Amino acid sequence: MHRLPNRAILTLAGPDTLALLERTVTHTVTDWTQGEARYGALLTPQGKIIADYIAHRTADGVHIDVHADAADDLMKRLKMFRLRSAVEIERSDAWESALDVQGTPDPRADTLPRRSILPAGGDAGPLPGWDALAIAAGVPEWGRDYRAAEVFPTDVNMDLMHGIDYKKGCFVGQEVASRMKRKALIRKRTVRLRGAALAPGAEVRAGDSLLGTVTSAAGDEGLALIRTDRFARAVAAKESVSAGGASAEIEGAPWLIAELASLMEHGADE
Repeated sequence: MHRLPNRAILTLAGPDTLALLERTVTHTVTDWTQGEARYGALLTPQGKIIADYIAHRTADGVHIDVHADAADDLMKRLKMFRLRSAVEIERSDAWESALDVQGTPDPRADTLPRRSILPAGGDAGPLPGWDALAIAAGVPEWGRDYRAAEVFPTDVNMDLMHGIDYKKGCFVGQEVASRMKRKALIRKRTVRLRGAALAPGAEVRAGDSLLGTVTSAAGDEGLALIRTDRFARAVAAKESVSAGGASAEIEGAPWLIAELASLMEHGADE
């Protein structure tokens, strides 16, 4: 059992908790059993991520596990949307985020360890190497790969990690998010890559074309936010990929292969 670094817990309690989340955040709140974790975010009206989080259903509400730097802003905005709803929203030092073999599956990736919200001050020690675990799972995170209002949900693969319910009722930023989904030709994605010179901010190139930049790295593995339309053209032209000036390889995940095929079919235009 290990404490997760740089996390804070918001507690939401009261009869209108789920109604508040239903109309504000990206994930579904229906059929949500006690103890189950869901991945989601609060977006700007323009559709960019203010903060993403993992929410755990409790007996009387929800615990939101969020990056510590985003916690106060998220709490302030949820309180603003609360209006007259019967929901208490607080940042609590009584709880902490931890990896726990008896915990709940991480909703973002099957390969990530289970996690729990545990009373603070227990026996859980700090976790070394969390970034390497998340990068190996292909999971970008707020605070490491992006910060508030920098990226759209599809830029960081939220739709691939069960973080958005496009069929639910209205949520903040839904119009922009749904329009991007309906276009079906998403041109920015976070991908896994390997290379000898990976470092945050390193340019990822194919031939003379700038594909994007590395957002995080652990050894020779990293994540990068790239233009998939440009990568599709590079694949078609059989151009080699580099990162930080050294040879690199972008992982051909099944979803990426399918999206590249769609871009090639419809034309990977700028």
